[in-house]
Amino acid sequence: MRPSLREVLITILLALLIFVAVQFTVESRVVEGISMEPNLHTGERVLVIKASYWFGEPQRGDVIIFDSPQDQSRTLIKRVIALPGEMVEIEDGTVYITDVNGDTFSLDEPYINEDPHYTYGPQAVPEDEYFVLGDNRNHSTDSHIWGTLPDENVIGRAWLIYWPLSDWQLISGYSN
Repeated sequence: MRPSLREVLITILLALLIFVAVQFTVESRVVEGISMEPNLHTGERVLVIKASYWFGEPQRGDVIIFDSPQDQSRTLIKRVIALPGEMVEIEDGTVYITDVNGDTFSLDEPYINEDPHYTYGPQAVPEDEYFVLGDNRNHSTDSHIWGTLPDENVIGRAWLIYWPLSDWQLISGYSN
């Protein structure tokens, strides 16, 4: 029995709707460089959930994909360290955050490759911007070099390493 023209059109329409929904909510990116080692490595492919921040904002510890503030043709991957309205300072290998309530705390960062060998700040993070760092602090071009990241540059949250298959894992965010 041959399918009717109506059934074929409905199937094509459903396939098109699914394709468009996936294109707007998920995309694949390739990790470039060593700035996120030991957690992400050059050549790994990650799934990015673009819909992650449709109804909320990035949180401290999220690994995000964004358009570089220095070169909009490049996308980067870094970890959110400080949120809008906070103050960030890096001293003696430790990141300190002063939150919007005036409370200061150091970040517990089990995900970094090594403590940073530089100092930074104190610097306020403007509204609608984020302070982001690579996990390989001493080998990362990030907010400690080019400043804060505008919210409109954020593409989405890195969610899953899917290639190579031997590296398959969910990408963890950390909160403090």
